[in-house]
Amino acid sequence: MVRNPSAAKADELPGATLIQGDALDPGSLRSALEGIDVAYYLIHSMGGNKAGFEERDLRAARNFATSAKRAGVQRLIFLGGLASQGPPTDAHPTSAHPISAHLKSRHETGAMLRECGPPVTEFRAGIIVGNGSVSFEMIRYLTERLPVMICPRWVVTRTQPIAIGDVLRYLVAALAVPASSGQIVEIGGATVETYRSMMLVYARARGLRRWLLRVPVLTPKLSSYWLRLVTPFPAAITRPLIEGLRTEVVCTSSKAEELFPQIVPMSYATAVEAALSRQVPDETLTNVPGGVLHRSVRRQGLICDLRQIVVNAPAEQIFSVVESLGGEGGWLYSNFLWQIRGFIDLLLGGVGMKRGRSGKTLRAGDHVDFWRIEKVMPGESLLLRAEMKLPGRAWLQFALLPAPAPGTLLRCCAWFEPRGIAGEIYWWLLYPIHVLIFQGLVKAIQNQSEHNFRALSLIG
Repeated sequence: MVRNPSAAKADELPGATLIQGDALDPGSLRSALEGIDVAYYLIHSMGGNKAGFEERDLRAARNFATSAKRAGVQRLIFLGGLASQGPPTDAHPTSAHPISAHLKSRHETGAMLRECGPPVTEFRAGIIVGNGSVSFEMIRYLTERLPVMICPRWVVTRTQPIAIGDVLRYLVAALAVPASSGQIVEIGGATVETYRSMMLVYARARGLRRWLLRVPVLTPKLSSYWLRLVTPFPAAITRPLIEGLRTEVVCTSSKAEELFPQIVPMSYATAVEAALSRQVPDETLTNVPGGVLHRSVRRQGLICDLRQIVVNAPAEQIFSVVESLGGEGGWLYSNFLWQIRGFIDLLLGGVGMKRGRSGKTLRAGDHVDFWRIEKVMPGESLLLRAEMKLPGRAWLQFALLPAPAPGTLLRCCAWFEPRGIAGEIYWWLLYPIHVLIFQGLVKAIQNQSEHNFRALSLIG
């Protein structure tokens, strides 16, 4: 169920049907819940720059639960927030650690669903470790960008992060465990961490050295402003999450093991490795309309600088031009800049441009100058992985997509996964040169392809 159908594509959700509905609009929920036996409630109103998410969450939960009960829905499965109260800790030596407004709101949302709707299975989770999770992305941005971090005292508050894959396993398994209906189930990973240890574990996984300095005077408000500078998230999101750092988030119940003994959650370190081993390039970053000529997308630790243009030639003709790039034939545009980059790479101990091409026909595993061919689909796409010395990982991708005949959409994506602050500096220093090179390269491929196509047409 989505508020805006244009924000999701049905063909990217195999087996699913898109239904339009808004939990803040009760009238829109009738058709959305028709014929539904079990509904997953994964709605949260803490987003954008809007304050007052607590009231919106309660209103949305009331509307959804009431509509679900009227529609004959037999059960709701809700993913809420884990929080625990207990004795004083090192982070809070004088009092019991409080529940933040954000986590209190998550508990109240679950209570509203139980009060107004059918039986509820409420899973309570802390930090979810996975690409796209705001809490995990905050850890990623902070650790990647700041070699030295000044942290508030509650950075040592205990927490029990859980891998996104394990969360999904619990959510799916609940369908087949009727005994979980009407239960509140706390779920967490195999290890108890602190926010300090989570950042240091992430740093080790990325091969980074980080120093965390604790100070007693950094308030949540000041911390949220600092995060606004370092991360792309608005204060409306970061401040509630920062306030939640003072809340201990550790499982105190064994109900998850009793109801779902087949699920053995992984450790935080394993969850981080799983998140970092995701597929790159990530095609979800290239879902842009064909009319967009240029877009730079940054998400989940990846940067994609995309350029595309409609070429009046068939895909096979364009691919033959793409396939000829590199080696003695050069790169069609600003070849001297490619040579300079290769020379710099040689000085740094890299392969430079001296290798040339493996052959005229491209095959996976072959090399083209300082690139290695990862994947090639003749007439469709080419993916090159950089083997020059870089503070991160980089790829160059060409894709040919359908366009009104005889045209073909040529898409060129420069991918970069920066590693630490050196990677950030590298990307922004070279970005103006990348704009010049790749913009010119796409245009040169277009001109050459159209010229070749016209010549073949005249001969034919």
